[in-house]
Amino acid sequence: MASLAHVIRDFQSGALTHDAFVAQLDSTLTTEGVGSARLLEILGEAHTRTPLPPDLYAEVRRRIEQMPVSNLAPAGGEETRMQTVPDHLLSPSPAPRSHEAIVGNLDQVKGTGDTLNNRFVLEECLGVGGMGTVYKALDLRKLEASDRKPYLAIKVLNTQFRGNPKSLIALQREARKAQVLAHRNIVTVYDFDRDGGIVYLTMEYLSGKPLSQILRTKDFKGMPVQSALPIVRGMSSALAYAHERGFVHCDFKPANVFLTDTGEVKVIDFGIARVFQRPEEDSDATVFDPGSLGALTPAYASPEMLEHLEPDPRDDIYALGCITYELLTGRHPFDRQSATQARATNRQPQRPENLSNRQWRALRAALAFDRKARTPTVSRFVEEFGAQERQSASKSTGRNVDRTSLLMKSGVAGLALACAAGGALYFYRASQTLEQENAAQQAGTASEAGAVQPSASAASPVIPIEPAQPATPAAPSTPAVASAATPPAPPTLAAVSAALASLPCSALAASLQDRAVQVRGFVPPHGEALVNERLATLPGVASTKVDVQHVTSDKCEVLKELGAYWTRNWQAGHIASLTARMPNGVLTEGDPLVVDVKTPGYDSYVNIDYYVLDGSVVHMVPGPRAKDNQAPAHYSATVGSGGDWIISKPFGQEMVVMLITPAPLFDAPRPESESRADYLRALDTRLKQIAAKYGADHIVADFAQISSKARAH
Repeated sequence: MASLAHVIRDFQSGALTHDAFVAQLDSTLTTEGVGSARLLEILGEAHTRTPLPPDLYAEVRRRIEQMPVSNLAPAGGEETRMQTVPDHLLSPSPAPRSHEAIVGNLDQVKGTGDTLNNRFVLEECLGVGGMGTVYKALDLRKLEASDRKPYLAIKVLNTQFRGNPKSLIALQREARKAQVLAHRNIVTVYDFDRDGGIVYLTMEYLSGKPLSQILRTKDFKGMPVQSALPIVRGMSSALAYAHERGFVHCDFKPANVFLTDTGEVKVIDFGIARVFQRPEEDSDATVFDPGSLGALTPAYASPEMLEHLEPDPRDDIYALGCITYELLTGRHPFDRQSATQARATNRQPQRPENLSNRQWRALRAALAFDRKARTPTVSRFVEEFGAQERQSASKSTGRNVDRTSLLMKSGVAGLALACAAGGALYFYRASQTLEQENAAQQAGTASEAGAVQPSASAASPVIPIEPAQPATPAAPSTPAVASAATPPAPPTLAAVSAALASLPCSALAASLQDRAVQVRGFVPPHGEALVNERLATLPGVASTKVDVQHVTSDKCEVLKELGAYWTRNWQAGHIASLTARMPNGVLTEGDPLVVDVKTPGYDSYVNIDYYVLDGSVVHMVPGPRAKDNQAPAHYSATVGSGGDWIISKPFGQEMVVMLITPAPLFDAPRPESESRADYLRALDTRLKQIAAKYGADHIVADFAQISSKARAH
């Protein structure tokens, strides 16, 4: 019997009539020998090459979706399969009336060319997952509004799952989880809805291909470790982020890893992910367990998953190990046998070529059949597996930035952070060692802080601004008087930093070249005279150059809290930078606020805040418009190029602050705008916690002053 692909080709070539094609369809589907997910994938690929008539495509898709579960592929295939679970989990609970209405419309099928809720036009089948079929869809509402990016992806729930009374809850919970898991390597999920009996999920549209398509290429024999590492890091970053928040993917496999055309790694389909650490406030956590839908993929499921044990992060690590092995060798470590089958025959994976001893130990530990012997965390796996690469990278004079990257679309979020597939969430390459670690933090007095004005509109995203004043010209000072008989020794950076540390309302960084001292930073008006006075008292100083910007008194509390981190950044070589784009040195009412940032030499979290003259703080990144703020090492980004923040009153001199941290600054999103005093108090507490855990040398800051004016009428 011919396969589905051959039958479709025969019809498209004219060898089969419409009626003959339909007549052969059922027997072809029955004898194909693969599951419904693969059949839908075959249909989608054929339809993409040469579109079938809409009615015929819908008919084929309907028949595939309504195939019984017994027609699924043999164990070891890649597709998500129905898992054998205890009867009490499969017994459907009484369906509410709303569900009865859905069940009554189960035969309703929509495919390419159809429209959901008179808004989303399904244009192309992108793939098939365990819970549904994913389409590229045109959002007519965005099209009418002339949106530059009117496309999104829609997952339409399979007929099999629509028949389950818990399916709508499953999709709702998937949307909730995906919104919680806002990460650069996890697909962004927007919402879920239904159109009669059609239940669907809307999410970001990705252009590219699933990793499974690359691994299944006929001539794919594996890739070098250096090429595989960016993909491994992207996958690991997504899983570690989810695990940190209490979620296990539960169906991690190559088909659920997407590589975009821009080189990003995206993990998709957290549809059956189960909470392994249920927060107490999640009142409905025990109402629905997506594992009761019984879906997993045998070739990548851990033995514990196949044995129906409670999910654990180490289940995902087993799947990650299988995928990593395939990336390196082009073959599954156990020839696609399930973990329980491989364990029963005591199968052991062969060592891939070109792996160091430490890398092989890391990969072998991830593939352990016993959960207790398996690598405990994704971060540990990445640390050990990527150890050799990190060592060689540190020895090279140039840095090759991996192109496995996240692009936070500038027109939506405003922050372009292309992820270099940066590694584990908790391991960071040290920045340059500071020559003076014990310099006192900058101090400011309450009497010097300006009064905080009440916010005119705390929730308004419109931003009043003023750019940085031109730097004050360098002012040479009188050299220190030295003994003619015994010239004093050249000054040390420690001595210079100590002399500058106690200056009020300032953030200053010094550099030395023999006996010449250069100081840059921020001081109050006429503060450069005080800087020169302090430097003149130091023995061995021959000349000074002071390059500073003046700040008004309302900036003092910001400098007091963050000045030490700014100083650390500059004295380490300005490892992170923030620059405001200001044509002609000033922004005019109605102009967009756009800043460029550069990240340090380790994976980090980028926080960008705008300190407004009215006493409020606008959180640009992360915030409602830019939720994801992770950045790879040594990467450039632009914030606000999509016009997300616009200049408005009050006008004057204000400040944008970038704060780089090795961990998320706050566990929960903050409002887009809040009181400066409240925010600085919360910031002080959190920064102390991060410094205690990760070290203060991984916290750096940079400031950009801006000036704004009203538009002439």
